Amino acid sequence: MTMAGGGDLKVLGVWTSPFVIRVRIVLNLKGLAYEYVEEDLGNKSALLLGSNPVHKSVPVLLHGDRPINESQVIIQYIDEVWAGSGPSILPSDPYERAVARFWAAYVDDKVGSAWAGMLFRCKNEEERATAVARAGEALDTLEGALAECGKGRPFFGGDGVGFVDVVLGGYLGWFAAIDRIIGRKLIDPVRTPLLAAWAERFRAADAAKGVVPDDVDKVLAFLQTLLAIGSKK
Repeated sequence: MTMAGGGDLKVLGVWTSPFVIRVRIVLNLKGLAYEYVEEDLGNKSALLLGSNPVHKSVPVLLHGDRPINESQVIIQYIDEVWAGSGPSILPSDPYERAVARFWAAYVDDKVGSAWAGMLFRCKNEEERATAVARAGEALDTLEGALAECGKGRPFFGGDGVGFVDVVLGGYLGWFAAIDRIIGRKLIDPVRTPLLAAWAERFRAADAAKGVVPDDVDKVLAFLQTLLAIGSKK
């Protein structure tokens, strides 16, 4: 594949990371060729530590020898640099772009914090139940946001996958794992029917195939690896 704009692209990541997944999906949407490098969070590479010395975390996008960090920043960088390739991820209208940025920030603030609580921070079932409830409230709010932003169309971005879609969609592989843990669907088709239908459409999008994890057992096994790494810190 020939990359629009030229220059080598490399993504440093972890296959289950919602933040890495969203970056990879955007690169796929743009039709950009890139090298994906899987990192070992228990033994981070010198390249990762040198590319992101502040947070020492994934994802990192290397454009040539220049590192870009933080997933939402990376997505906007890709959208600006390769504006002529593939669909626009952010709306062209300044107001609509601001609204998309607001909801993307909401996803990571509310859904992301609840996700981390459910999987990595809860010390008992009571704490997990609290995190699940917080996630449910956030998803209720996003059900309304989908109706408002999508205006009856398939995605938050309208007819195609946009900024809010990729930010929320990065969590879907973990949501399936959480469903197994809690014994019910986090995105409930009865409680949030628009989001449930959206999740199916997002998973089916060509850009998401092979990137959003679909093997729940494999994700849950990797969770144990992450918990073991966390316990050693």
